[in-house]
Amino acid sequence: MITDSIVLQTLSAPCFNRCRHCLLSSDGRVTGAPWDRSAALARRFKSWLSLNRPEVRFDFGFGYSMEHPRLGEALDTLNELGSVMGRMLQMDGLKLRDRSGAEALLITCLEHGVKHLNFTFYGTREYHDAFAGRQGDFSSLLQLVRLAAELGFERSAGIMLTAESAPMIGALVPELREAGLTAERSVRLLVPHSEGRGGELEAIRTRRRDLDLLGENAALLNRSAFRTEGEWMRSELEDETKRLIIITLTPQNIDEYEQTDIGEIIASVEALDDAYYAALPGVKELKALYGDPEGDRLFGRRDLLDHWRKTHLARTGTEVYDVTDETRNGSRRY
Repeated sequence: MITDSIVLQTLSAPCFNRCRHCLLSSDGRVTGAPWDRSAALARRFKSWLSLNRPEVRFDFGFGYSMEHPRLGEALDTLNELGSVMGRMLQMDGLKLRDRSGAEALLITCLEHGVKHLNFTFYGTREYHDAFAGRQGDFSSLLQLVRLAAELGFERSAGIMLTAESAPMIGALVPELREAGLTAERSVRLLVPHSEGRGGELEAIRTRRRDLDLLGENAALLNRSAFRTEGEWMRSELEDETKRLIIITLTPQNIDEYEQTDIGEIIASVEALDDAYYAALPGVKELKALYGDPEGDRLFGRRDLLDHWRKTHLARTGTEVYDVTDETRNGSRRY
């Protein structure tokens, strides 16, 4: 298994939403290590990798949202380290701001190297606010989209497609276009994953019949990336060959990590990944055991494999450290 990328993160900025599908199961509290110590460790990681494993891509970032109290300084650090987040920010879960406050936020982003802003929508206004767990979130995002257009940012948005939101897409897309998401591929439909709180959305997971409600907007869904289970069953599914290692800094581990060789830290998380997948059958066996050739629910490839793997662990009673929980150390395979 090839470690292709490493992400070092500290979940040290609060999110003001309580989204039904939250990957990180945010409840408003922060669990990450302090920013300054995390940034210093990130510089050590970058230096060590440059000398010892230059083929591995490195990213450093923060969460649960981009609401960093020293955002400009944080962006400078991210850009110093070549992190993607320094150039592209996801603008979800921020504090609600009036126009002047929102404009000041975006000017800070612009002055500190951000080129692209991404937004997430869950449906039309009332539904979106309920899904995000906060009244006014939809209006706040539209305000940011309009200001981003005025300031010349590249802009994109993802719309979470479920059985509940599918009937709303025809009304939502024109509203997003009017606000400033005008480029051809700036609006995409996405099928929510089942990680974090996403598992609670299984009852409304998109089905093949829901696509019939989309009309011309069906083209906004990448049907190569999101297929029904039956469609995936008719394709060649192979075992993953690469992995991304996620190292999550917390107040509980940063003292140890500051005193530990970087190579040892990486190796310890690679070992967690190895143990998790060693406890599971290969992809072809999972497909034979748990795949539904007639399944009409839509999945991304990684989400479907995760669904089969979690089914296997539950049915066999196998207990193993869950490397798919991105609130702690873990990995993604691809």
